Amino acid sequence: MSNNYTKKISLSEDIKNIKNNTTDIYNIINKVCKNIEEADPIVKAFENEVEDSKKIRLLNDAYYSSKNDELHGVIVGVKDIFRVDGFPTKAGSSLPPELFEGQEASSVTKLKKAGALIAGKTVTTEFAYFEPGQTRNPVNINHTPGGSSSGSAAAVAAGFCHVALGTQTIGSISRPASFCGIIGYKPSYGRISTDGVIPFSPSADHVGFFTQDIEGIGIIANVLCDNWNKNIKTSKLPVLGVPDGNYMYRADNTVLENFEFNIQKLQDKGFIIKRIKTFENIEDINRIHKLMVSAEIAEVHKNWFKKHRKLYRFHTKEIIEYGQKIDKSDVKKAIKGQLELRKKLQNLMSKQKFDLWISPSTLTEAPIGIETTGNPFMNLPWTYSGLPTITIPSEKTTNQLPLGLQFTGFFNEDEKMLDFVGRIKGIEV
Repeated sequence: MSNNYTKKISLSEDIKNIKNNTTDIYNIINKVCKNIEEADPIVKAFENEVEDSKKIRLLNDAYYSSKNDELHGVIVGVKDIFRVDGFPTKAGSSLPPELFEGQEASSVTKLKKAGALIAGKTVTTEFAYFEPGQTRNPVNINHTPGGSSSGSAAAVAAGFCHVALGTQTIGSISRPASFCGIIGYKPSYGRISTDGVIPFSPSADHVGFFTQDIEGIGIIANVLCDNWNKNIKTSKLPVLGVPDGNYMYRADNTVLENFEFNIQKLQDKGFIIKRIKTFENIEDINRIHKLMVSAEIAEVHKNWFKKHRKLYRFHTKEIIEYGQKIDKSDVKKAIKGQLELRKKLQNLMSKQKFDLWISPSTLTEAPIGIETTGNPFMNLPWTYSGLPTITIPSEKTTNQLPLGLQFTGFFNEDEKMLDFVGRIKGIEV
């Protein structure tokens, strides 16, 4: 019996096929629901719901969808820290869902208004931190899908939906995308509104999403990102910068060998690669980021934690208790440090004349078991700085587990970054 439950699904192709009348929204719903029915009892990407009711709801919503809608036929999964009308929000926790009621997330509303259909809520780690849910990696169900956007990444990889919303405060989009062999986009900080999302750390929370196709990223970004310019096209190959030093050396040999193999491939295709010493103080960056997010999650949960402390799991309880002890002056310094790091990274890009940073997406392949979601070390500095990132799949390891390449661009130049990465993806890195 196979441990692989991945299924191909292309957002851009299905939109094109609907327009060409080679398929319709009902065929897509039937295909997606068949994938869910066959595999989700094992993968467990979605929060519990009777599958018949999921299909009935999708068919009912499809009745009101217009073929002229920008996202007609697009099926969406939503991480269960986003509020969605008609669905409870549990945030991967045992706390009463009534605590989290409120207005629907604007990102969800935008997708609906553009014609997308909501397949359901996807599993998240508890409050988007490190306590995992039951989701398994569709590439190999004996391994973690990563976190905290575990269910969203797994749902896209398994063909349960075209796109799934996630969030990233440390590495919760980039890491699961890599482990599940799909594409994960974390925009520039603030480019997609976080309203209607249960916060972790407001100074570091990013809303992003997963697809299987790079064209699909642009289609969804055009709906979700503020002032998205879909006409930005570049005529040159991007110059790429590798962040050499302490940061890179933390990745294991398998990851580094795969990374260097891809660097050589890119050079063979005519890409210029520059190696730039940076993140020599990576441990300080990690420490300051932890101070900031710990203090902020403690503040977010202040009232809930007082009343429901016993319902919190170990890691979440630990970070809240740590955050309660942090001085506000240290938090202010940490927030200031975000802008300083962003400026430093962009200055290096400008002075050394390169367009994108390129780095591994993870320290290792997806760990075995679902007791851990892996280590977000490779994602943290980019998230802390608020710069935009895209993770794309690269080769699989000898264990047939995917690895990823992580690209980082200039702040608020997400469109240019996407165009560059689309060119790179097009040469089949």
